[in-house]
Amino acid sequence: MARNVVISGGGTGIGLAAARLFAADGDQVLLLGRRAEVLERAGVPGALTFAADLAEPAEVRAVAAFVARELGTVDVLIHSAGGNGLLEPPAPGDDPLDAVAHSWNITFRNNTLSAALLTEALRDRLADPGGRVLFLSSIAAYRGTGVVAYAAAKAALHPYAHQLARQLGPRGVTVNVVAPGYIEDTDFFGAGTGEAADADALRRERARAEALTGRIGMPGDVAATLHWLASPHAGHITSQIVQINGGAERGH
Repeated sequence: MARNVVISGGGTGIGLAAARLFAADGDQVLLLGRRAEVLERAGVPGALTFAADLAEPAEVRAVAAFVARELGTVDVLIHSAGGNGLLEPPAPGDDPLDAVAHSWNITFRNNTLSAALLTEALRDRLADPGGRVLFLSSIAAYRGTGVVAYAAAKAALHPYAHQLARQLGPRGVTVNVVAPGYIEDTDFFGAGTGEAADADALRRERARAEALTGRIGMPGDVAATLHWLASPHAGHITSQIVQINGGAERGH
């Protein structure tokens, strides 16, 4: 039976890989993101698209109205939107405290607030029983490395997911978190050149060395886990955080 699947950040990377997997099952997929052109060229068969800044309540209300009109019920809600804030415009001026405030505000808006607003806007539309809510966290939430504001923003999703699982469990709705490590072929670090490209190459090789499996993670690895957690087979799994990093968080 076809399901209604809503995916934020569905135009690229992990979100796009998940969208393709659900669409291949015949599910109706709705892709959300800030850039309409990215959503439109995603090429997911039969997918609906809606461009919105999910950290803005008015725009999230517009998403909720669209969902009510076009889908009615949401069977699977996947929060793949986010990012480390490095691709956002820098803070104006050169005051260091302004830069810190800008970094933390942007990162929490993109990763935490956007997920909370969309969830709260759609929670009454989640299928019961059988609804699924899935958040994307990160290995950074455990390590506190890289952009620390990003690590904190992702870690903030964990208690929110646990509380949602308590609240929605009686309705037969599960809530889980997937926390990937380094994943190839995403826009996370941007399309860098020169020193940026060299830095990404170093990150990639470090991630390969840290993984007990000896390889880099791919969007399909995460998408497959999301797909399984959204399936009937995972109906008794909730309030869990699943790490997908080839054992890198444990180390050698």
